Amino acid sequence: MKYFVHPHGLCETASVGEGTRIWAFSHLLPGARVGKDCNICDHVFIENDVILGDRVTVKCGVQVWDGVTLEDDVFIGPNVTFTNDPFPRSKHHPEQFTRTRVCAGASIGANATILPGVTIGRNAMVGAGAVVTRSVPPHAVVIGNPARISGYVDSDHQHSGAPLVTADQGPAVTAVRGVTLHNLTLVKDLRGNLSAGEFEKEIPFPCQRYFIVFDVPSEKTRGEHAHRVCHQFLVCVRGSCAVVADDGHRRQEFLLDAANKGLYLPPMTWGIQYKYTHDAVLVVFASHHYDAGDYIRDYDVFLAEVMKRKA
Repeated sequence: MKYFVHPHGLCETASVGEGTRIWAFSHLLPGARVGKDCNICDHVFIENDVILGDRVTVKCGVQVWDGVTLEDDVFIGPNVTFTNDPFPRSKHHPEQFTRTRVCAGASIGANATILPGVTIGRNAMVGAGAVVTRSVPPHAVVIGNPARISGYVDSDHQHSGAPLVTADQGPAVTAVRGVTLHNLTLVKDLRGNLSAGEFEKEIPFPCQRYFIVFDVPSEKTRGEHAHRVCHQFLVCVRGSCAVVADDGHRRQEFLLDAANKGLYLPPMTWGIQYKYTHDAVLVVFASHHYDAGDYIRDYDVFLAEVMKRKA
């Protein structure tokens, strides 16, 4: 046997990877599948229809019920509660339990509750005590009850909300490939202020389409996709919102809080907008007409296409 089971642990499954450690008073049922180099701490219960990837850590006091998948490098904190039946009744079992997926690299903090059927995205972070009622996007940090997005992991930004880069001397290069921050023309006048930009000059492409986002509840997240060929230019003409730009290797967060501040997102940039103020009005200019096939809405697919283009 190439894995360790504590003398006071009970491991009924033979599907356990090399180097995994199962500690005292933990119980794994026969159908469970556990990968390599996992660490199953004291007083953990793992049911039959459960899959654990490699290098998963499950801290003390966790029950992992049928229908739960924990992918590679997932961390589950102490006393996290998984659920698998949205309408449980004693002695009434559904024909099939709702699937819950915690994607690679995600972490769930102590005492969090995960409702059935959600997906916790790649490298996401669930705060201690959070109650997750909806799926969590990749790299998102969620807190509270119900859990809401408070930020994104590894997005270079200052907590004051000011971007790390400024555009005082023309377009400013950012940490994300091809993304630039622009200060557009601003004319202040007692009769009212004016901001302007010219396509193929300040806005670096010809425009074929625009759309306006407004009346967004502040906790809601927009975007969460990339375009294969379409260029976009974002200006928040009223209120403010935060934008996360991600090229598959680096991500950076920007605050659009002035009508003359614009953000250019080239193709193959994963874009997210959130933290809208109640009065925010976001104008987005696009280089192409709407084409559903140009959208990449799955982050893993986006990463795969990024790697393919580099090859």
